[in-house]
Amino acid sequence: MTASTLDDLLAEGVSGRTVLVRSDLNVPLSQGVVGDDGRIRASLPVLEKLAAAGAKVLVTAHLGRPKGEPNPEFSLAPVAARMNELSRVTVKRAEDLVGAAAQASAEALEPGEILLLENVRFDPRETSKDDQARSELAGELADLAGTSGAFVNDAFGAVHRKHASVFDIAAKLPAYQGDLVAAELEVLKTLTQSPERPYTVVLGGSKVSDKIAVIENLIPKADSVIIGGGMVFTLAKAIMGYGIGKSLVETDLLTDESVTGLLELAKRHSTKILFPTDMVMASRFAADAEHEVLPLESLESGTHGAEALGLDIGPESAALFAAEIARSKTVFWNGPMGVFEMEAFAKGTEAVARALTESPGFTVVGGGDSAAAVRALGFDESEFGHISTGGGASLEYLEGKNLPGIDALGAA
Repeated sequence: MTASTLDDLLAEGVSGRTVLVRSDLNVPLSQGVVGDDGRIRASLPVLEKLAAAGAKVLVTAHLGRPKGEPNPEFSLAPVAARMNELSRVTVKRAEDLVGAAAQASAEALEPGEILLLENVRFDPRETSKDDQARSELAGELADLAGTSGAFVNDAFGAVHRKHASVFDIAAKLPAYQGDLVAAELEVLKTLTQSPERPYTVVLGGSKVSDKIAVIENLIPKADSVIIGGGMVFTLAKAIMGYGIGKSLVETDLLTDESVTGLLELAKRHSTKILFPTDMVMASRFAADAEHEVLPLESLESGTHGAEALGLDIGPESAALFAAEIARSKTVFWNGPMGVFEMEAFAKGTEAVARALTESPGFTVVGGGDSAAAVRALGFDESEFGHISTGGGASLEYLEGKNLPGIDALGAA
């Protein structure tokens, strides 16, 4: 079954109708100000497209984990402020999510206007395991849209959650796939079903546990899998028996067959796995920490011995990874190579990002920290083939899991 799209909804006509849009506005805040606004900028085109067609646009989204109750720290007020700075359409803000105040704000909307509802996770029913509780909240959200309303899911970053505003709402209103969701699915299908080869997957980040299922599922599909970031240390200790100093390690995975068997799995599928050959080892976790580059096989041989802490891949590894990316026709990257927030330990992540911008192939930055790193390091987003807004949802898709929010839309 193929999901109905935003274009289908626009063809039906939305002038004067209320359209409830689930957007992904889960952005970092610092002292009440939006930091990385990438998700906001990605969400605005669909909202503006609906407003331009004469719809009354209601927006629901979450921010952080407020634990099911109102918390000013997680209010969407700063998000609304940033939306107004970026949007061609004035974005109004409701003081509540549902209830009389929200209903009054929704009814006061004129065609072509946008109203941002308060954080959907302020209501415990949003994330409830109780189907009836979630259905009740979804019904109240649908009531805001009225009898001629429609629902558009444009929050790919949330489609792996069986939440009221993502899953249950699609049973309450005619449901459509937003442009962001459609674009993400198209890219992910390319990565898993028809990538142009050679196809290289670059995985980083801190935890193997976050990526092990992705690695297992992509090894049969990729030509090369590059491993970087903090998860290198668990793999280096588990598979190669190397000393890793005080570097991050998931001890419960050191004897896990899914970890220890990775090289054999890669061998069976003739997939090349590239580990770093050198790492940047620091005296402590700090931006001004003393650090040195050491070979992967002897990370405890330096100045700080068994107290050393790995915070980035080394220059030799960065060059090795860049060369592999350069020869690839398709590249998917998820997870930084080091602690990119600290200048001294950002060089590996920067080298991988630069290699993607210089690649003639189709390059995909897999959302989350990778997308944040691209922006923080000053790269032009247009130099990448696609920057995902998906994060965990993209990873679950690449693991081969079903995504409730996509299933609810009837997407194949």
